[in-house]
Amino acid sequence: MMEFSQIEEPQIEKPIVIAAMQDMGNVGSIVVNFINNSLKTKKFRIAKTPYPTYVVDEGGHINLPNESWEYKYADGLIVFGGGTGQPQDTPELYALCQDVIDISKKYSAKFIYTLGGFHTNRVLDKNPKTFVTSTSIDLTKQMQGLGVLTTPQKSIITGFNGLILGFAKQNGIQGMGMYGELNQPEIPQYRAAISIIKTLEKLTYRKLGDTTRLELLAQDIEKSFEN
Repeated sequence: MMEFSQIEEPQIEKPIVIAAMQDMGNVGSIVVNFINNSLKTKKFRIAKTPYPTYVVDEGGHINLPNESWEYKYADGLIVFGGGTGQPQDTPELYALCQDVIDISKKYSAKFIYTLGGFHTNRVLDKNPKTFVTSTSIDLTKQMQGLGVLTTPQKSIITGFNGLILGFAKQNGIQGMGMYGELNQPEIPQYRAAISIIKTLEKLTYRKLGDTTRLELLAQDIEKSFEN
């Protein structure tokens, strides 16, 4: 099962929690890593899986993956996830979701945000939208009042970036998922990440950082596809 180790006891009260793991287009990881770098968050807890479900072939030799994920904090904020991968084993995924809930409760968090990719066939033209779904209809109505787009139709959201909302709802914590549109899930989607960051800033009333570097990374990828 998952192993958890607490490194520090941060002095934070009623933070918002942003929790997301690597998913299609790496969107969850790109956003979490961006926030951690931008806000210079400090690590306070680590989740580790002792039994990986795969090995990494480096081309002629293999390595064991380092499957661990960090909880970090800044003023009024807990950030979990980022990094590489997410548990492939259902009990481990459940244990991880429950730990995020337990930590949220420990610090009296009022809100959990998660984020990821939203696969679409719509031609995006460098301007992906972010769709939002939440743990209650009332909350969704509030979001629509702020001019935020909600997910357009019924669908299944798999993996951590969906399941954590279910755990939040079961535990009486308000939760919101933000999913940035993307066409090609197998390449890093920096524009979807930028779209989510801007939506997150709007909903949390806080600046999360300058996205210029993500814009440049997006341009680099677009150039490589044009050649």
